[in-house]
Amino acid sequence: MNKNEKTIWMGIGVVIAIVMLVAVIGAIALRPEPEMIAGEVAAAEYRVTNKVPGRIDKIYVSEGDQVQAGDTLAYVNSPEVDAKMDQAKAARNAASAQSTKAQNGARQQQIAGAYEMWQKAEVGVDIAKKSFDRVQALYEKKVISAQKRDEAEAQYKAALATARAAKSQYDMAMEGAQNEDKAAANALVAQANGAIREVNSYISERFIISPCNGEVTDIFPMRSDLIGTGSPVMNILDISQVWFTFSVREDLLQGLHVGSLVKVRIPALGSQTYPARITYMKAMASYATWRTTKSNGQYDVKSFDLKAVPEGSIEGLRPGMTAIIVNEK
Repeated sequence: MNKNEKTIWMGIGVVIAIVMLVAVIGAIALRPEPEMIAGEVAAAEYRVTNKVPGRIDKIYVSEGDQVQAGDTLAYVNSPEVDAKMDQAKAARNAASAQSTKAQNGARQQQIAGAYEMWQKAEVGVDIAKKSFDRVQALYEKKVISAQKRDEAEAQYKAALATARAAKSQYDMAMEGAQNEDKAAANALVAQANGAIREVNSYISERFIISPCNGEVTDIFPMRSDLIGTGSPVMNILDISQVWFTFSVREDLLQGLHVGSLVKVRIPALGSQTYPARITYMKAMASYATWRTTKSNGQYDVKSFDLKAVPEGSIEGLRPGMTAIIVNEK
């Protein structure tokens, strides 16, 4: 083989080597990467609201503080609650007095007075009876007219009625109040006690309490601000209740269903993957996620909302971090 032939074969070998190298690089470059579905980390967040209107007097925590369930977060000064308590106590005192009066009945002086009026009426009956008897005897002897006799009889009957009325008043004083009056008085006392219990519940609500363990993320009012019933006061984030949320096109749902286990990577925490189980799947609203593909002969694509819960605790995980489902094929 002469020199020219060697040169030609060397050139052909170089070309073949370049072609093979390009083919290998192209195969590597065109190799499909593992499919990834991006989402974010979410956590349970509690909105702490106020029940009693008033003015923020003290705030005991700051944003970023860790709190426990039952910790006092703030205090609301509410003079209206104090005024309602004074009114409720006054109503209870009045109701108690009414109840005591109904239970005890009439005073001894009232009973004695009723007895005296009854005895006085009985004396009047005795006198009227004697006068009527004398007039009746004279009438029978034709001494007086029938009109005089009728007048004496009317006075006698009036005295009897007066005596019966006085006896009835005395009996009522001895028996005391009626059962209906006693029941009504007791009901007033119960109503007043209920009003006091209601105001006491408002008093305890002036202390705003943390409903859970977590981290204070937002404080809305400033000290001395006026707030109304139901006004938001703080947000508390419960880091112990975290999950991943994803919006997934339906053409990527293969192998994803409620109960399936997926691998999730958190870029902020490095390249490590964490197991998570899908617990929720629902089609998202069509007007927000629907995408037509009929123009190229395919089908309409919807998106689904997925929720996946980590199988264990993840150190450093924070709400808002990006989460990626890694589908290794």
